[in-house]
Amino acid sequence: MKDLKNKTIVLTGALGLIGKKLTNYLAINNARVILLDIKSLNEFRKIKEFKLIKNRIFYFKCDVTKLESLKKVLPKMLKISKKIDVLINNAALNDSLERRPNPSLSKFENFPVKYWNQSIKINLNSLFLCSQVFGKEMIKYKQGSIINIASTYGIVGPDQKIYIDKNSKNIFFKNPAYPTSKGAVISFTKYLAAYWGNKGIRVNSISPGGIENNQQKIFIKNYSSKTLLGRMAKVEDLFGTIKLLSSNESSYITGSNIVVDGGWTTI
Repeated sequence: MKDLKNKTIVLTGALGLIGKKLTNYLAINNARVILLDIKSLNEFRKIKEFKLIKNRIFYFKCDVTKLESLKKVLPKMLKISKKIDVLINNAALNDSLERRPNPSLSKFENFPVKYWNQSIKINLNSLFLCSQVFGKEMIKYKQGSIINIASTYGIVGPDQKIYIDKNSKNIFFKNPAYPTSKGAVISFTKYLAAYWGNKGIRVNSISPGGIENNQQKIFIKNYSSKTLLGRMAKVEDLFGTIKLLSSNESSYITGSNIVVDGGWTTI
């Protein structure tokens, strides 16, 4: 697709659930994708069509919550491409149900402040630092697109009832840190869009609904019943919106939060 051909896209959290599939999609559509993640090189090679797209993807191990780590990797990135067209801030910490967390510990009354701080560090500090470091490079060319991955839980509060099992017992409580940080992602998006509008930098966020990922059947049923389309999201449901915001076809879209949730937040 010529919309993404030869565009240089920086993707953080590139080796997670969304990141791997998104890398494959962007590279197959002729983008040059620079991957940043703290995970090992072995995970990089697990990208679905690695052998087919390996000449279009470039991986750097990087802690995106640390300024010195980003400054160290930037010159290496600029050797691959002088210009950064798109930054996708995807790195995040999510207390997902499929990880089987301790339900008592995730309750607000018991939630440790160290886990709160960890979420803020990964979900917000990384967003701030990556936008600052890579945004300065975009300004040099007076154009660029920053895409922040938010969440429906940045728009509405978590419905704890969807985490109830068939015995009416909570198997999980969505903790307060993730929704708070994702709400801040949306606010930061609007701030930066207003601040850098006159520099030619567009800044938008995407709020995905819950992505199906081997959760318990009762949860999938509970969640799906609250969406207008009757199902959870797939990673692939995000591709069209990300492609639009990465391409020149979205040249008049900035400061927006695009919701991709199957109608979850509609009613």
